[in-house]
Amino acid sequence: MTTLLLARHGLTHLTGPVLAGWTPGVHLSDRGREQAGALASRLSALELDAIVSSPLERCQETAQAVAAGRETPVRTDERFGECRYGDWTGRPLGELAEDPLWPVVQNHPSAVTFPGGESLAAVQHRAVSAVREWNERLGPKAVYLVCSHGDVIKAIVADAMGLHLDQFQRITADPASLTAIRYTPMRPFVLRLNDVGGDVAGLRPPEGAEDAGGGENPPGSDAAVGGGAGTT
Repeated sequence: MTTLLLARHGLTHLTGPVLAGWTPGVHLSDRGREQAGALASRLSALELDAIVSSPLERCQETAQAVAAGRETPVRTDERFGECRYGDWTGRPLGELAEDPLWPVVQNHPSAVTFPGGESLAAVQHRAVSAVREWNERLGPKAVYLVCSHGDVIKAIVADAMGLHLDQFQRITADPASLTAIRYTPMRPFVLRLNDVGGDVAGLRPPEGAEDAGGGENPPGSDAAVGGGAGTT
């Protein structure tokens, strides 16, 4: 049962008013560094088998905050990089909201290819492929962190929840938020979504949980009926 923790980077001076995309030199703001430090503090007691990041500076800086004091280095995977927004890159969101493509992005994102850039379907494909490869590489007992971007995280979550990409705009990933997905032999489980506070100790499964029951369909792959009893 490989557990993936998805962290969005902290705030930058462009987060919100401008579509930064792959604009170089976009670093965390003072508030973003505070958010990254708070995320690192939350995760400090949780053993991480790998820390992986988008190549963009804001993600690298957030991931490095989590890695500080650990023996786990930050590894870079371009497949977790931001969507390549092409001609939309660096433009104010208020201006983009007037573009004829904007309603399609909102309502039918699977049909969108940004002018001079990438399709959202391609973003989902590369990001989910990367997750599957890291899951295989790290093994079923691993808990690892990927620091990425809002649309990339939303696309991974949509896949984990069995949602069509056209539904991914219903998902939110705030700056420095944590999303947790556990991949079992049967299906993924979304454990936390857009979480910005709270204890993380329960995100590492107990020893032996992956072997419970044996067979091809262990209890760890079964969903709770009636909501389950929770962890307390």
